[in-house]
This record gives sequence, structure tokens and C-alpha cells, in this order.
Amino acid sequence: MARMKYKCFASCSFGLEGMTALELRKLQFTDVKAMDARVYFNTDLAGIANANVRLRTADRVYMQIASFEATTFDELFENVKAIAWKDYLPKDASFPVDADSVKSKLFSVSDVQSISKKAIVDALMSKHNTKTLPETGNRYNVHIKILRDTVSVCLNTSGAGLNRRGYRSANVSAPIRETLAAGLVMLSGWRNDAFADPMCGSGTIAIEAAMIGSNISPGRSRTFDAEYWQMFGDEFSRTRAQAKLDITEPKEVYASDIDKRVLRAAAANAQAAGVDLKIYPADISEFHRKRCTVLTNPPYAARMGEQQQVRELYRTMGIALRDTQRKYIITADEQFERYFGKRADKKRKLYNGNIRCTFFQYFKPIK
Repeated sequence: MARMKYKCFASCSFGLEGMTALELRKLQFTDVKAMDARVYFNTDLAGIANANVRLRTADRVYMQIASFEATTFDELFENVKAIAWKDYLPKDASFPVDADSVKSKLFSVSDVQSISKKAIVDALMSKHNTKTLPETGNRYNVHIKILRDTVSVCLNTSGAGLNRRGYRSANVSAPIRETLAAGLVMLSGWRNDAFADPMCGSGTIAIEAAMIGSNISPGRSRTFDAEYWQMFGDEFSRTRAQAKLDITEPKEVYASDIDKRVLRAAAANAQAAGVDLKIYPADISEFHRKRCTVLTNPPYAARMGEQQQVRELYRTMGIALRDTQRKYIITADEQFERYFGKRADKKRKLYNGNIRCTFFQYFKPIK
């Protein structure tokens, strides 16, 4: 008997759509199509579990259960109510409704949420033949996404964002998101040589590199909303069991920083992630490795008076990394190349949270 297929999409940061699409294709998903901050694909329930456990660059995985045009709130209500909600939500389901609206006549997000919630309540009370919905059971987060009057009604199968790997218990200021860190490592094309982050902070980039190098699935140690949905059965546990078998030998990954306090956080996070990093205190000026891939997220000039100090750091980086084979730096400073001392071989615009950044890529030593 053929398994039922669902139209799904993985949300991701702007600029990472290509990496998320590449991940999905490598995982053998079909009909993969990248759009702005979304990558669509078709799969069954086992595939939804696999995407949640294994995707490194995606923010969440959504199951799209309906799509329709609506330009009035009456149309929104009737179309949402017409969905076969009993097929998805049990009588005691907790179903918070989130929404976003872009370039639509239905621009009031709060109204979209409240009207959609009422439509779902009416539909469920009718189908379950009840006058009350306790909402004491498992969570089924409904998301109403409206783009140019096209409404997509989705279920968030992930729950908390997929960047929540579960290892970052020890934190420092201005950490990079795990999903972006993984995307940067993948964009670098790093394979088998040594990997180093000489300004590692709490270790996120180095940890994500170590996980990629050993084929450790990022979601193997966390839970997802959908694994508590009756329709999924044991799909998530089977996916985790297979993911454990797929782990390979660790690669050589170095993490250093001048701040010993953040190195303690990096060590704690690496232990929680189950990876082995070579962690040591050092200033960037002391970096001396030539045959390796360097990828780092240096400090940004977030406050007045910091810009000159940060740009001096960029000059120091340019000297220290001159002979290193491949180096990749993400920063919000568009003048980075001027102070680093060399134009990048390639640049890419990305977002670290809400901060617009540039990923500067150097593929050979600086002459």
C-alpha cells in the first residue's frame, strides 16, 4: 500500500534556500523547489520525521494541508472551516494559531489568527459532536501564511525552531544561530582537511562543523511536536535509530579564542553536542595553520566607539590568515575587505538573525 504524500516546506533564512534545497535533494526528497525563505518538497510521514531530524539549515518543517485564495475575512473563515480538521486534530488537541501576511488585503495578523481559530473551533466541535474543546492534549501549532491573497494553512511539525539542537546550554553574548553556522560550513565546501575557528566564542561554528564532519544528525537529541501526533506512530524513533548508525569517524576541528570564559562555554557546548573539539586559548594574531579551512564570525561594531577597534582586528586577521589556504568570514561590516587587506574571491549576502551580513570567501592564500 502506497504511503500518503504531503506537500511540505522547510522554512529557512534568506540566502540559505539553496543550501536547504541541496540538503533535501541529498536526502532524496522529490519535487524540491526553493522560494523566498522556503523550500517546498513532497514526502510521507517518515520523510517529515527524517527532515526534522536531519536538516541542518532549515528553521522549521511545515505540512501544508490547504491552499486557497481569500480577499475577505468571510472567505478566510469559510475556507479554513471547510478543512477536514478531524483528520489532523484529535478532540483534546492544543492548537495555537500563528499567522503572517505579506502584500495581502488581509493584512491584520491578529484578525487572521482569531478568525482562523474560530473557524477551526467551529469545525472541530461539529465533527467531534461536542460543545467544548479542552485543548489539554498534544500541541498542533497551526500556521496561516498569506502571500498576495493566497492562503496556505500549515501545521508546524517541528515545534521549536530546528536551531534548537539541545547542546547550547552555556551561552555568551551575540551567538550565531546554529542553522546559519551549519549553512556557512556547507557553503565553504569543507571536506577532509582540518577546520578551525580562531574566534570561536561559545563554539557554535566549530560544533556544527564537527557534526557535519562526523555525519551527526542535528536533531537526534531533541523532540519535535509531530512525534506526539497519533498519525506519526514511531517514525521519529526509527529515524533517530538510523541516524545513530550513520555517524562516522570525527574530523580534526580546532576552536580557539582570546577569552578563556567563552572557551569554557565552548567546551561545555561541545560536550553536550557529543563532539570532540581541540579547544585552546589564543589571540587571532597567533594563528599559524596553513593547510586548513578557517571559518569565523568576528565581533561586530554594535556600539559607538567600537568600529575603529573592530577594524584594527580585521587588519590583524588579514596578516594572521595570509598564508592559510581557505578562509571564510561573516561580518556585518561592508568595509571588511578594505581592512582585511584583500578583496574576497566571492561574496554572499546572508542574515544573522535580523542583521544583514556578508559572507566573504577566500579560496587561496593572500599574496
